[in-house]
Parts: sequence; C-alpha cells; structure tokens
Amino acid sequence: MLNILVLGLGQCGNRILDSINSEAFGGNGMFAKYYSNQKFPASVKTIAINTAINDLKGLKCTLAKDRFHVPHLHGVGANRTLGKKVFEDNKELIMGEIDKRGSFDLIFIITSTAGGSGSSFAPRLVEELKAAYNAQIVCIAVLPFREEGSISLQNTAFCIKELIEEKPNGILLVDNQYLKKYAGDIKSAYDKINETTARRLLFLIEALNSEMLMVTDLGDLKTVMNGGVGIGTMGFYESDNGNTVKSTILGSFKPSGLLFPANVYTEGARAMLIIKGNKKYLDLDMINKTIEELSTEVGQVFKGVLVKKGPAKVLSLFTLNSIPELDSLYASAADAIRTEKVKREESKKQLDNAFACIEELEPIY
Repeated sequence: MLNILVLGLGQCGNRILDSINSEAFGGNGMFAKYYSNQKFPASVKTIAINTAINDLKGLKCTLAKDRFHVPHLHGVGANRTLGKKVFEDNKELIMGEIDKRGSFDLIFIITSTAGGSGSSFAPRLVEELKAAYNAQIVCIAVLPFREEGSISLQNTAFCIKELIEEKPNGILLVDNQYLKKYAGDIKSAYDKINETTARRLLFLIEALNSEMLMVTDLGDLKTVMNGGVGIGTMGFYESDNGNTVKSTILGSFKPSGLLFPANVYTEGARAMLIIKGNKKYLDLDMINKTIEELSTEVGQVFKGVLVKKGPAKVLSLFTLNSIPELDSLYASAADAIRTEKVKREESKKQLDNAFACIEELEPIY
C-alpha cells in the first residue's frame, strides 16, 4: 500500500483538501472534523497549512489534528515576499508537523498560485520535501479568475516560475477562469471546482493503489509527469452506459472534462489513462486499440483498467509540450506589473508636487 501525503496550502488549498476529506467521510461533514473515521483508498495523511487561522477554523471535514496554523496573526495579505519570510521563520515547525506522519511514497501539494501563504510556501516546501523524503512530489496549482486583479496575476506568474525552478515531479494545473463557464456564479464555481479536483485526485489515488487488469503504477506516473515541460492537467468522463469504452476514453479529452484549457492532440506530450467500471463495459480489445491510436497523436500513453461497480469512467492525466494559455497569462501579468509601477510612480510624483508647495515654509502658531 502506498503511503501518501496531501498538503493543502492557504485558503484555496485548504478548501480543496476539505473537499477531499469530505469525500473520505462519505460527504457528511457536520460532525466529521471531530472524528477520525476517514476511509481513503490508500494510506493517506492530510494536513491543512495556513497563516490565516480563520480559514482553518472554517474547514468542515478536516480533523483538528490535521490543521496547522503557522503563527503569523491572520495571513500575509497576498504578499509573497512576506509569505516567504514567514515560511523561513517557521520552516522547522512546518517540517516537524509533516515528519510526525511518517514516510511517504507520494506527496501532493495543493495551492492557489494567486494568494499569499499558499503561493509563497509551495516552492519553498517543494525544496524542503525533496531534501527530506525520497518521494514523488506533484503540485496541484490553481490559477485565479483573471478579474481578481493585478496582484493575483503577478503572484501567479512568479509562483509558477519558482515551482518549475524547484523541479517537483510535476505540476497539474487547475484554471478557475476556464472552469467558471461550466459552473455558473462565482460561489458555485468555487464549490464545484473544489469538489471536481478532489474527486479526480481520489480517483488517481485509488487507481495507483489497486490491483488492475491492466496496470499503471507510481513509476508510470513519474514517467508521464517527466514529459514535455513537466506541466499538465487532468480530464474526466463518465459513460451513460450507452457509450462505447472508446467514446468514454475520448470523452476525457473533451474541453468540458478538462481542468485547464489544452488541446491534448496537438499539445500533449505523455498521458496516463485510468479506465474504471463494471467488467461488462470494459472491452479490453477496444481499449488497447484506442490507446494505440492515441499514442500516435499524444505520445506515450500508459493505461490502467480497474474493475469496479458502475458505468465506465475515465481519468486522463497528461503533460504538455506547449501551453499557449500560460503565454497569455504571463503577458497579462507583465502588463499588470508595468501598469502598477506607472501608477505608483505617478502617485509619488503627485505627492512630491503637493509637498513642494510648502517646501521652504515653516508652520506658524
């Protein structure tokens, strides 16, 4: 059995982690945080880490022992420079909390790229975890709604850059802006995105830890995440029982099933497909043929087939050779930084001009 650690950093990471724990408790969170009867598909430990104590208090399904408040009043105010300092000041406390859980084969770090605590902690935590554990480290990085403002954009740009520089085993992107069109209003979007991400991660954990007809494992995950630029995302599709297994597999590449906008066929580097369902829906010959066809377009495709009750479901995980959406995001971030700099310089000039009016005068009382 794999030993897996899931870390939720900052408000966004905490909430996705809480959705994961909600699923493990069977979706009933009223009293979940007081009891330790989670049922994960593997040996899974979870920790919600945050500088904002109110965010931790608001979690419904995460046990009190699995919440760690980094002592810094009530958050770092989306200031990544401050967040890095807070991490450095509390590094031993954070790593000590993780060490209590034992050793791990696989570590997931879930964070927003746009905020303060999560986006500043994540790259530094990758560095520390790589030094402390012989484990695969995969980051789930959530991109912001673009209307969140210039600070969110610049935080995202520098967070992703620093994550790549720390070289985790891979980065899986979740894009709030992209997913909003499938979820309605902002509140509904947040809830649905959190639940969707949580369910896909649990699907992956279950598959990596199960006996399969066709096997994919932790080594395959590492190979897939090494593909392309080391950045990818996940897709999902569930059959309505009228679909062939081929259409279900291809459905997991459809835009509506992806967590990040990508054309898998033109931008994909490597992929892992996990097909789960009742054996009567799993035509192994068709699965093999479909995977062979996909391999000519997407590159190396690993497959796993998991026999479970219910209709066929497919989780696709893939890495990318090119990411046009990131180019657009970085261009927007650069524009936002330049605009912010000009505004700040103009404001300073305006104040300097105002102060000049009394430069050679003294107050008279």
